[in-house]
Amino acid sequence: MTSDLPARMLRLLSLLQTRREWSGAELADRLGVTGRTVRRDIDRLRELGYPVEGTTGHAGGYRLASGTAMPPLLLDDDEATATAVALRTAAGHLTGMEETALRALAKLEQVLPTRLRTQLAALQQTTAAIDWESRGPRIDPELLALLAVACRDHEMIAFDYTTRGATTAAPRRVEPHHLVSSGGAWYLLAHDTGKDDWRIYRLDRVTAPTPLRHRFTPRPIPGGDPAAYVATKIATAPARYRAVATVQAPAETVRRRTGALPDRVTSLDGNSCTVDCSGNYLPGIAQHLAALDAADYTLDADPQVIAYLRRAAERLHQAVTSRAGRQAQSDGRRNRY
Repeated sequence: MTSDLPARMLRLLSLLQTRREWSGAELADRLGVTGRTVRRDIDRLRELGYPVEGTTGHAGGYRLASGTAMPPLLLDDDEATATAVALRTAAGHLTGMEETALRALAKLEQVLPTRLRTQLAALQQTTAAIDWESRGPRIDPELLALLAVACRDHEMIAFDYTTRGATTAAPRRVEPHHLVSSGGAWYLLAHDTGKDDWRIYRLDRVTAPTPLRHRFTPRPIPGGDPAAYVATKIATAPARYRAVATVQAPAETVRRRTGALPDRVTSLDGNSCTVDCSGNYLPGIAQHLAALDAADYTLDADPQVIAYLRRAAERLHQAVTSRAGRQAQSDGRRNRY
């Protein structure tokens, strides 16, 4: 039994790190020991400085609380590899957390076994990603982690939120459900208790988050898909620049060709539809319109959009004309010989 103690202690610590709270009976079952042994092992962890708290409720339980230092993180091979890959991805693509992700990755790679370090190196050397855009607001890693825990544990949270165009923040009290990333920005999907309705909040506009230590029963997400719900809300939100195209093609055909959300495409009849390409970024609007080149369309747009498209068209025309002129000169020289 004594020889099994170190392994059991590590296993107990690993279990405490995988969930916010465990009952004594669950831990005993996982470890294959009695409840009395679990209590003794918990006391040993506390003597070693790990802040294990006892919880109240039916049969009681245990959880690993915040302490003065982070305890060792115990990962199996698959978990370590997945964590390293995620950190590498974050370092290259997660706006606002690049430096933090690289520091964490350096620490992890330093302690990886040779076999895993070799596998990870091979994976990094043979994979690549395409970045269309790298813009996006910077996100506080502590805020992201705090909200993730609140979503996981179904714990209500309060924060101040500054809406678009506002100069001051207003208090919010919500039931957080999911974090969703889109276009370089992060969003919190939550049920606002004050408005008794679903809301999405951009994390770069959230300040002073405070867990309320009050659990809630999760509500069903409208439509069942949090990412689709947030995407629809973003697509239908007021935009800085208006641009609506009337396309001479069936709505379903346009959706397949452009990947547009259902809320962006509205059928007029069997052979035509409208596509709302409105947005806050003029090049993005131009990209959406370019995807419609397989069908004729007319455009109803703000003057800023029209001006941008004209400048873009002039640059393209100039580039094509210039190339055609150079080609003609080259052909002329060849004909002289």
